[in-house]
Amino acid sequence: MVEDLEYDLLAEVASLYYELDLSQSEIGERLGLSRVKIYRLLKKAKEAQVVQITINWPIARDGSLEEALCRKFTLDRALVLKSSPRDFGPTGDGIGLRQLGQMAARHLATALEDGMTLAVCLGRSSYEVINAFRPITQARVNVAQAMGSIPTAIPDLDSAALAQQLARKLGGQILLLSSPLFVNSPAAAELLRSQPAIERTLKAARNANIALVGIGGMNADTSHYIDAQLMTAGQLRQLEVEGAVGDIGGKFIRESGELHPCIINSCMIGLSLEELRRIPNTIAVAAGTAKVRPILGALRSGVVNALCTDQQTAAELVRQGRAEPSRSVAVRA
Repeated sequence: MVEDLEYDLLAEVASLYYELDLSQSEIGERLGLSRVKIYRLLKKAKEAQVVQITINWPIARDGSLEEALCRKFTLDRALVLKSSPRDFGPTGDGIGLRQLGQMAARHLATALEDGMTLAVCLGRSSYEVINAFRPITQARVNVAQAMGSIPTAIPDLDSAALAQQLARKLGGQILLLSSPLFVNSPAAAELLRSQPAIERTLKAARNANIALVGIGGMNADTSHYIDAQLMTAGQLRQLEVEGAVGDIGGKFIRESGELHPCIINSCMIGLSLEELRRIPNTIAVAAGTAKVRPILGALRSGVVNALCTDQQTAAELVRQGRAEPSRSVAVRA
């Protein structure tokens, strides 16, 4: 954690460098510090997110694939980034994901209105969207954490950190979920969900106007759950053998869109698939051909009604996919 006095110094140094265009030597002379010290402070300012640098990539979209996705999966909206395979790594990472985040952030900014509540889930794609987000109005939007935390593994990508970052940008109330993502038994999960503070945040999340979610795959090398030691690579592989293709909102699903019947789903603190279905506008951001099966499962689950993805992934989804079951036939009581 950065203490207040150090934070002030980091902010001052960053402002002199990035806003006033002073050199590191000039800043050092002004503050009585060495150039090496200024360099280290600037580096720490970025690491502590006192300063965040966003490159405004040119965004080009594939309208024909957007229309094909909407028709095939009964989506309200699809955003397909024109890209090349080299823009995304095997797991959907790389500069392409940052471009995808900017595209999704622009869409999100146009969808938000004063007084709305936005539910946020953890993940790399959600991080890129929130990092690129720039409000276009003065609307005050509340932000609710829709799933518990795993901060020891992914402090910058965790749902609590993402909710706090977005709430600062939107100027609304923040509702944090003071809970780990997984507990050790369904009974413990049920008890934790019943606690007043946790139930209050979950109620706000389930009544949100918009939800921002990522779609996770089954790659053990990139799994946040393995990084957080919530499960082993062997357990993840076993889930895959049993038919799980990925997760959305922390819930493991099958390619059919059904909830995978595993105990870990019962131990998760966060919104259920049914609760996610009831949110009027759920935006999913995911890319990379390795994510095709997880995305297919998410689209068939009835949760997603707006998808942001890349050109190659979209083409594969259209080729492989069939729409049933769709969000339009999901129970939305």
